[in-house]
Amino acid sequence: MGRFGLVSLGHGGFMGIGAYVCALLWNHFGVTPWLGIPAAMICAVAVALLVAYPCSRFRITGHYFALVTLALSAIVLQVITATREFTGGSLGYTPERVKAGGSGLWAFQFNDKFTWYLIALAAWGLVLLIRWRVDRSMMAYALEAIAEDEDAAGAAGVNVTAEKLKITALSAALTAFAGAIYCQYQMFISPDTVSGMGVSLQMVFASVVGGIYVLLGPTIGAIITIVLGEVLRIGFGTAAVGWDNLVYGVLLVVFIIYLPLGILGSIQARFAGAK
Repeated sequence: MGRFGLVSLGHGGFMGIGAYVCALLWNHFGVTPWLGIPAAMICAVAVALLVAYPCSRFRITGHYFALVTLALSAIVLQVITATREFTGGSLGYTPERVKAGGSGLWAFQFNDKFTWYLIALAAWGLVLLIRWRVDRSMMAYALEAIAEDEDAAGAAGVNVTAEKLKITALSAALTAFAGAIYCQYQMFISPDTVSGMGVSLQMVFASVVGGIYVLLGPTIGAIITIVLGEVLRIGFGTAAVGWDNLVYGVLLVVFIIYLPLGILGSIQARFAGAK
């Protein structure tokens, strides 16, 4: 979304929806995550469209759109925390483990780390493929035109509202998918780890640092984000609780001002200039 001018600070909300909906369906209704994950993605898309449609119709863009999505992330966090009789609130929530002799495949629960590595690798490859296809579709051209000038794009025949809703729905669905996969891997979730401003900030930071206009930019940014968080955790321990978000925020401002194309984007631009 960011590369098409739709800066969102609400993706922590979509990740939280994906994680909690999948876990709640499994614990309360016995719905396998194979069905719970698509259901969680649909719920995230519904919430995304509920917010994105009026924003598009009333032409809420730029930093105003970012503020609306920020409010969405905060609302999802508060709802998860407030409904503690269902979600466990701030104490967190644990999906029920499959009983001995049960089907781990049906429950989407695996004890082998290598299996989870393959799942994560497959998910990463799938999202890269989707991004690659989007970048080469007519939707990308339409969204680029909208980002430059909505009025001109509309006059040229682009359905501005429809195109914005498409990319928002796709982004929300993939983020919810990530939240559900994360929940199944960790087997424990809490509002602060899968939702809220902190999670959204990490996503934005990773995308901007790596380069939102380059296919592998967010991947490089995610590696930097994780390494930075681990360095702070190992180096400072509990004394550095909350420092990661502070560091992300400061570095985000620095990158936006001095390196707006991100690391890979800047390298690519330099090589292109050299040619």
